[in-house]
Amino acid sequence: MTIRFGIAGTGWVAGEYVRSIEGHPDAEFGGMYSRQPQYAEGRLKEWGVQARLYGTFEEMAEDPAIDAIVLCSTPEVRPEQAIVASRRGKHLVIEKPVALERGSLAAMGEAIRSNGVKTVTSFVLRWNPLFETVKSLLKDDAIGHVFMAETDYWHDIGPRYVQYRWSSRKDLGGSSILSAGCHAVDALRYFAGEVEEVKAYSGRTSPASESGYEFDPNVMAIMKLRNGGIAKVSSSLECRTPYKMNIRLLGDKGTLLNNQLFSHKFPGQTDYATIPTILPDSGDVTHHPFAFEIADLITAIHSGGTTRCDFEDACRTMELCFAIDDSAASGETIRLPEVRK
Repeated sequence: MTIRFGIAGTGWVAGEYVRSIEGHPDAEFGGMYSRQPQYAEGRLKEWGVQARLYGTFEEMAEDPAIDAIVLCSTPEVRPEQAIVASRRGKHLVIEKPVALERGSLAAMGEAIRSNGVKTVTSFVLRWNPLFETVKSLLKDDAIGHVFMAETDYWHDIGPRYVQYRWSSRKDLGGSSILSAGCHAVDALRYFAGEVEEVKAYSGRTSPASESGYEFDPNVMAIMKLRNGGIAKVSSSLECRTPYKMNIRLLGDKGTLLNNQLFSHKFPGQTDYATIPTILPDSGDVTHHPFAFEIADLITAIHSGGTTRCDFEDACRTMELCFAIDDSAASGETIRLPEVRK
């Protein structure tokens, strides 16, 4: 069965979704909604595809020819769009951040669960080859019990990026963690498990910083893991460094530093071994594995299964993101709720 996708939004990432959908044998790009229809027409020509342009999001959601909708619209409208689409039985690809506050996240969850739609959330690095390698190493006990974990998202997202015009705003970007650092938060959960409590701090690069961000672009959080270990996440959006997505895992049987491994699996090892793989080392969306994310959702629709990062899983990442922001704002240690079943 061919899955026909509609897309909400015309930004940088939308083009990658179009390419991923068009490149899958069981998928078809069926249409698009944008608040800027003339711009959307230009984007379709740029991508070299023909598709219907809908006058409203509701019109696209009500079209029986559309099976699934990709929500790469800006964050403030994403929850309502997810609710509208879910009530009409459309499966969902949900860009990050899933929502900007807890109330919207809860409303999305109620609509998604009530209507039984399949979901995949675009914490897209879960499909990156290094991430897959790390998960395999953990499963194979190459690292053992992770007692210390660190992840970093460092990306100088300034005015040269189109997304900056909205992601730098408090009402649209939310925070350093919500707008981009959530990738590091999700990676921490993905590799080290759930978090019990968090203490966070945020700040500017310097008192004279003129980056234009309406929130502190730099955040660091220290966490207690439910497995008894400790962890750290950092996010910096006005750093002076090439894009970095760092992963450091210390276990009782080995240590991982990005793609370097020291493990009990290699008893004669005297130094770290480098694993040749594709690293999450670029902020360019053309580098990100959207094709595998789309393929995962199509498989879930056909099989009745779940995706690698469905809405329920992503909710736990978002809850941790909210807790980090709450702690940074209040100065308090925040305890996370028990993990939902």
